[in-house]
Amino acid sequence: MKLTELHEKRNKLVADGRALLDKAEKEKRSLTAEEDAQYETIMADVRSTMKEYDREAEQTEIERRVAAAAATTINRPATPEGEARQIALRNFFAYGQVDPAHLRSYDGPRGMESRTFTAGNAIGAGYITTPQEFNAQLIAKVKDVVYIEAAATSFNTNNANGIGTPTLETPPGRPVMITEIKAATEDTAMTFGKRELLPHPASQLIKISDKLLRADGLNIEAIVMEWTAYQYGILKEYMYLVGTGNQQPLGVFVPSSNGIPTSRDYVCTAKLANVINSDDIIAARYNEKAQYQKTAAWMFHRDLVSRIARLKTGDGYYIFKTSDKPGGMDTLDGRPLWMSEYVPNTLTASLYIGIFGDFSKYWVCNSLNWRVLRANELFRATREVGFFFDTEFDGQPVQPEAFTRIKLAAA
Repeated sequence: MKLTELHEKRNKLVADGRALLDKAEKEKRSLTAEEDAQYETIMADVRSTMKEYDREAEQTEIERRVAAAAATTINRPATPEGEARQIALRNFFAYGQVDPAHLRSYDGPRGMESRTFTAGNAIGAGYITTPQEFNAQLIAKVKDVVYIEAAATSFNTNNANGIGTPTLETPPGRPVMITEIKAATEDTAMTFGKRELLPHPASQLIKISDKLLRADGLNIEAIVMEWTAYQYGILKEYMYLVGTGNQQPLGVFVPSSNGIPTSRDYVCTAKLANVINSDDIIAARYNEKAQYQKTAAWMFHRDLVSRIARLKTGDGYYIFKTSDKPGGMDTLDGRPLWMSEYVPNTLTASLYIGIFGDFSKYWVCNSLNWRVLRANELFRATREVGFFFDTEFDGQPVQPEAFTRIKLAAA
């Protein structure tokens, strides 16, 4: 109910702001100083409400997932061996020990035993390497909170050298009409290149109190997954947008000949640094070929969306449309509008403020399995247990013409 109320409040505020603009337009005048201050107050409330909605939606979703995970066994294994691995993993998280009775036929006492961890040796490691069920859920949850991860084209590799893909850098020229006995014209335009994705390591430490780990009724796997998925989701969102490409993914807002060059920038026509108009939005969209427009989406920070909400076309139609239901996708000029906290939102001359593109032309490469290492003694003084997560990933735009970056005009 709270999400519905926040959604309705946001839509009403947008309507109130538009009513002020429509009144001034109908009377063929600009906003008065009082109306302008009122409008800015409304837009500030819009931004605050949108932020509150996002925070409430995220919290609600996390609570739902944890509750669902606590009520059922996560991906209950289909085989006795798989079930033994799952129980061993749970005991490992909770106690740092493994009961050998859960791993094999065992006639002796069922006491707990500690294991020396040996990478690549399941028996020697006590079967506590992360099972496939755990990995699959973690990856899915990362995609839920990262826009580009869900829309991108993804690859997995165990090769230390990553993956390489041939590219058609320049297509062959247009054929020419010839007479019956004239020799064919040789094409000299077509050239090939190569794109490489080399996953880079990313690590995260999560510390959990020993008392929490030993408490009854808690699903340790679900809690650890939620925390880790959130942290990696934030990291990936940031890197896919503004990563430098140096030992990290190449972000869509970083000009590069290996990604999106400056030739794919659209510079706003307005000569004020903090102004974007409806003509700029339309022109940016039609900077894309029709094939990309069919699957393309906008991406802005919510601070910019609150400004875009006031834009009209020349014939008086608003190009921003709010969704009719909570959780629905707002649209801008008929295409989905994504809001990310990590899109640049500094309103300064010649800086990027948004992008329009087909994000399936952003490629992501993941290498190796997600891994967790348990540190039992490192944080013993504070009665905590550390969990070290690590994985490797890379990403970059592979088709420049599928994207149009929006840049503010020079001052």
